[in-house]
Amino acid sequence: MHIALDEWKKTPSQVRRYGNYINGAMATSIGGSSIERKSPATDEVVAVWQKGTREDVAQAVDVAVEAFNDGRWSNLTAAERAEVLLKVSGKILENLEALALIEVQETGKTLEQARGEIQFASDMWSYAAGSARALHGDSHTNVGSEKLALVLREPVGPVALITPWNYPLVVLCQKLPYALGAGCTVVVKPSEFTSGTTLELAKILEEAGLPKGVFNIVTGYGDPVGQALAEHTAIRLISFTGSTATGQKIVQASSSNMKKVVLELGGKNPTIVFEDANIEAAIDGAIRGFVWNSGAECCSGSRLYVQRSILESFTRQLVEKLQAVKVGDPLDPTTKMGSINNEPQFNKIRSYIQQGRETATLAFGGNVRSDLPGLFIEPTVFTNVSHDSVIAREEIFGPVAVVIPFDDMQEAIKLANDTQYGLASSVWTSNLNTSLTMSRSIRSGIVWVNTFLDIPTEIPLGGIQQSGFGRENGRFAIEEFTTTKTVVIQNPATTDRFV
Repeated sequence: MHIALDEWKKTPSQVRRYGNYINGAMATSIGGSSIERKSPATDEVVAVWQKGTREDVAQAVDVAVEAFNDGRWSNLTAAERAEVLLKVSGKILENLEALALIEVQETGKTLEQARGEIQFASDMWSYAAGSARALHGDSHTNVGSEKLALVLREPVGPVALITPWNYPLVVLCQKLPYALGAGCTVVVKPSEFTSGTTLELAKILEEAGLPKGVFNIVTGYGDPVGQALAEHTAIRLISFTGSTATGQKIVQASSSNMKKVVLELGGKNPTIVFEDANIEAAIDGAIRGFVWNSGAECCSGSRLYVQRSILESFTRQLVEKLQAVKVGDPLDPTTKMGSINNEPQFNKIRSYIQQGRETATLAFGGNVRSDLPGLFIEPTVFTNVSHDSVIAREEIFGPVAVVIPFDDMQEAIKLANDTQYGLASSVWTSNLNTSLTMSRSIRSGIVWVNTFLDIPTEIPLGGIQQSGFGRENGRFAIEEFTTTKTVVIQNPATTDRFV
């Protein structure tokens, strides 16, 4: 799988063909149909994978259940499982260039960004290996001299992971190594737009020594594949990253067996800039906040709240700085923003921009780059925006931001919290009191102060309200894939007699 960049650019890209991955082997879908994936940056077919069916899901789940029940993975020691996870971490780095190029082809993101994401993915496997060994239960010795109570932490069972198109490998690696580290078996449904690196990871897991049947993949559309996984009574937990609307459907479907659900959903996140902020840093952070990954970022800082005293100056400098953001070929090292991932999303973003043109002032961008071969849109900024307007309240999931003024800290808090979401936020200020007050007052799963999209592997990520529940990454991540069992042991000679 090793591919040098210069070789890849000189030769025509070969179409990669995949089967579903079930019980350690690639298999054609029972339905016999497949999905062609075109690169959103070049409009060329780059991959073909299976159009999975409910029957494929049933087969994969049966394999995962058998693998869990016979203990081929869950009965290993934590040290043995951690050894496999560490090998996976190393092999991801060994294949960094090839995996990054697949991400570029299928997502349209820049090569530089893709490389960073592969490194991040590798780090999560390394961290999860330590989490597996640190996982433990509890004991209670204060329940009497003749009694002992134990709290065991056990793998929840076979789990399903459903991942999105914006961060195919990263989001999978925010879930999978922790699920495996806990001792679970897994069925994955990657996005129908970006399944390549998930399927390549299957080969890496084989090489690292993961037993057959522990990790399975069914590719295809949310309905039927995702729906079938959410409804399946043998799946004990489902972890989903994607839109709030789809997350709500998964919660409803999960009631089939009251399975545990972990959701990382949408966001309409505030970036709040106070007059005492380092303006240069704040502008750079604001641009990163809505331009990174072409705006396809759950944590995107698409609501820019700027203190009124610096509004005019900040907006002018923001627009000037945006002119340096090069949009284009993802393989060009000078490119800062690649293409939009898929045509439905491309059209959705264009629709929001049109609504913005009708209800606000277009300060920058807003145009489709028809001079480029794929799905490219300029970074876009609107001013004179009503806080109740569609572009200020709904998640666009594209490189579009609104600039709204505020007068004081209390108004900033009120505006930031006036949303159905609660995933991320950022505050820019040089005042410690402002930092602490805003951090405690904003209702979101993560608050960045004088930084943005800064997510070390060690810290948990997740939201509140309609941004979801549960946490990924950090020491809490592995616990999501476990359940606790209480054991009470009594000396029979001293047990109270009922009769």
